Amino acid sequence: MRVESSTHTDTDSTLHAGHGTGADSASATFPVEQAAVSAIYSRLDELTEQAESSLREVRATRASGTHQARSERDSFATMYADRLATYRAVQDRLVFGRLDLRTDSSPRYVGRIGVSDVDHSPILTDWRAPAARPFYQATAARPGDVVRRRHLATRGRSVVGVEDDLLDADALDDDARAQLAGEGALLASLNAHRTGRMHDIVATIQSEQDEAIRADAEGILVVQGGPGTGKTAVALHRAAYLLYAKRERLARSGVLLIGPSRTFLRYIERVLPALGETGVVSTTMSALLPGIRATALEDDAVAQVKGRLEMADVVARAVRARQRVPQTETTVRIGSVDLVIRPEDILSARTRARRSHQVHNEARVVFVRTMLSTLTTQYERAVGSELTAPERAEVSEEIRADREVRIALNLAWMPLSAKRLIADLWARPDRLAQAAPGMSQADRDLLYRERSAPWTEADVPLLDEAAELIGEDIDPQAQQRADRQAADRAAELAYARDTLSQTLAGSDASAMVSAETLAERMGEEGAWMTTAERAAADRSWTYGHVVVDEAQELSPMAWRALVRRCPSHSFTVVGDTGQTSSAAGASTWGEVFDRIGTWRLAELTINYRTPRSVMDAAGVVLEAMAPRRAAARAAVTSARDVAGALRITAGTLEEEIAAAATRGGTCAVIAPSDQLQALRARLAVPAHADLTDALLVLDPRGSKGLEFDSVVAIDVATMSPGDAYVTMTRPTRSLSLLGAVPEALRTAVP
Repeated sequence: MRVESSTHTDTDSTLHAGHGTGADSASATFPVEQAAVSAIYSRLDELTEQAESSLREVRATRASGTHQARSERDSFATMYADRLATYRAVQDRLVFGRLDLRTDSSPRYVGRIGVSDVDHSPILTDWRAPAARPFYQATAARPGDVVRRRHLATRGRSVVGVEDDLLDADALDDDARAQLAGEGALLASLNAHRTGRMHDIVATIQSEQDEAIRADAEGILVVQGGPGTGKTAVALHRAAYLLYAKRERLARSGVLLIGPSRTFLRYIERVLPALGETGVVSTTMSALLPGIRATALEDDAVAQVKGRLEMADVVARAVRARQRVPQTETTVRIGSVDLVIRPEDILSARTRARRSHQVHNEARVVFVRTMLSTLTTQYERAVGSELTAPERAEVSEEIRADREVRIALNLAWMPLSAKRLIADLWARPDRLAQAAPGMSQADRDLLYRERSAPWTEADVPLLDEAAELIGEDIDPQAQQRADRQAADRAAELAYARDTLSQTLAGSDASAMVSAETLAERMGEEGAWMTTAERAAADRSWTYGHVVVDEAQELSPMAWRALVRRCPSHSFTVVGDTGQTSSAAGASTWGEVFDRIGTWRLAELTINYRTPRSVMDAAGVVLEAMAPRRAAARAAVTSARDVAGALRITAGTLEEEIAAAATRGGTCAVIAPSDQLQALRARLAVPAHADLTDALLVLDPRGSKGLEFDSVVAIDVATMSPGDAYVTMTRPTRSLSLLGAVPEALRTAVP
C-alpha cells in the first residue's frame, strides 16, 4: 500500500513517492476508470454535436430584421462557436483526476472543463472550480475530507495509467485497498522527456502553486521563483482560472499575456487551449503595438537609457515642442484682403487648445478652429461689414484652403505621427537636445541612429507613449480601415434612407426614426470578432487582467505601457530577479512596483526541474558573479537528484551532443550571442529551428522560460550573471560545460 510522503519539511508542498500494489491491482482498477472516462467522453460528444447543430441553425438565419434580432443572432453564434472551440480544445486528457471523499459515496472526477449529464448533474468537475481544490491542496498532514486522490493517465480516450495518493488509510475498505496503484503523478511527469512544447501541469499542481493560481484577482500579485519552480505554468493556469472565476468581467475586457520572446510563446501556445481557454491575447513587448514589429537588436547601454522612466517626460516635451509660436508675423492675401497671422494670436490659440486637455492631434483641431475664427474676424474688420453665418463659414473655408495659411498653421501646430516623432528624436540631435535638456551628452550620443533604422523592443514603449500623447492609431493599415468604414457607413446610410422611404413614407414613424439612426443600428462592427481579436487590433484597449512572464526583464517604460493597458492594476507577475539579464530590468521587485501601487508577493520554493547538482553549481556561479542576486534564490530547494547531471569537460562539442543524444530527449547548445551564427553553421542548425527539433542553438536570452533534457553550455564565464544563471538552469537531466568556466565553479565542483 502506498502512502504519500514528503521530501522536505514543508508539508503543504508534497512530492509523491512510493509504489502501488502491482500489476494485478492496476489491471483491476483500469476497467472501472475506463468506464467512467468513456461515459464522460460520450457526453462531451453529445454536447459537441448539439453545439454544432445550434451553430448551423443560427448561421442559416438571414442577417436581417430588427436590431435586437440581429444582436441576438450574433450573440448566439458567438456563444456556440466558443463552446465548440472549448470542446475541441479539451479532447486530449479530458479527465485526469478523481477524488474519494469521506462525505460523498460517489467519486468526484476532475478534468479540464466541467461536464454535466442530461439531468444537469455534474459528472466532471472543472479543475478551476472550488469543488476541485482539494485535488491540489490536500496533503497527508492536512487531508481535509479527502480519503484518496487518484491521478489518471490517458492516451486518446484510453486509460493507460492509474496513480494513487492515499491520505486516510483507515477510511478505505479491503476492496478499495486492493485497488491502490501508481507511482506518483509528479514524479512521472518529471521523468518524461521534453518535447519542445510546454504541457499543462493541471494534473500535478502542487500546493504552493495552487495558492498562487487561485489568489485574489485584485491588485498586483508577484510570483517569485527560481528556475524550475513552475512560474510559467502558474501564470498560464492562473490566466485560465481567472477567466473561469471572473468570467463576466474578463469576457468583456480580456486577458493580456506578455512573454519574453516569440520562441517562448510557441513553446506555451498549446497550454491555454488545452485548459479550455481560447480568449487570451498572447504577445511580447516587441509586438505589443498593432502594426509594429520590433525585430532589431539593441545594445544593452542603449536599451537601459530608453527604458528609464524619465523618457516619458522626454517624449512629452518632444510633442509639446511641435506646438510652436513663431517669432515673426506672416501676411497672407485672401481675395483682395491682406490678413496677418500674428505670434500673439498663435499663442492665444495654442493656450486655448492646450486647455482643452485633449491629445495633440485632437487639440490641433481646437487650435486650427480658433485661428480660423480669429482670421475670419480680422477679414470682417478689413471689409468693414459684419458677415452672416453662411458668409463667415464660406470665408473661413476659403482661409483654411489657402496654401500659405496651411503652411503657417502646420508650422505652428504640426500634425504628428508617433513613428515620425520617435525616429526624429534619434536621428536629429537638435530635437533630442531640446526634448532632453537634462540628459548627458554621452547618453544622447548612444541614442543617435539613422531615421530609417528598424525598430527595437526598447522603442516600443516610447512609440506607445508618443501615440498616447498624440492620439494616433499607429497601425499603418488604420487609414485604409477608416476609408473602408467610411464607405461602408455611406452604403448603410443610403440603404437606410431607401428603407425608410419605402416602409415609413406617410407615417408618423418617419418623424421619429432618422436614416442616420437606422444606419447606426444596422452597421455595428465587430459582432463576429472575439474579445481577444478586438483587443489585439486596438492599441488603446484596456484589459481586465495582465499576466507578465519573465517580468524581471521589463524596463520602467515597459511597465508604464502595461499599466496603461490595465487601469485597475490587476496583474499577475512572474519572474526571478536572480535571472535578470537586461540592463534595463529589475534587481528587486520593490523598485518596480512600489511606485505603481499595492502589491503582494507569493514565493515558489521548490525546483521541480533542475537536478540538485546543477542547481547548486548555478548558485555558486551567481554568488560569485552577483552576490546580491544570489539572495533571491536562496530559499529555492531542488527536488531532483540525477546522478552525473553536471560535467565540466574538455571534450568536443560534437562529442557532448552525441552523448546527449544517447540519453534521449531534446538538447540545446547555449552560447553567447556573438557565437550563434558560427555554431549554427558548424552544426547545420537553422536560426529559426522548431522547438520540437532534437537539437537547438540558442543564446541565453533566447532560452529564457524554456527547458531541455540536456544542455551544452559554452563559455559561461564570459556571460553576464543573469545570463550565466539562466543558461545553467535550463536542463532537466544533464549539463555539460565547455570552454571558459567560472573559476568559482572549478574549485567547487570535483
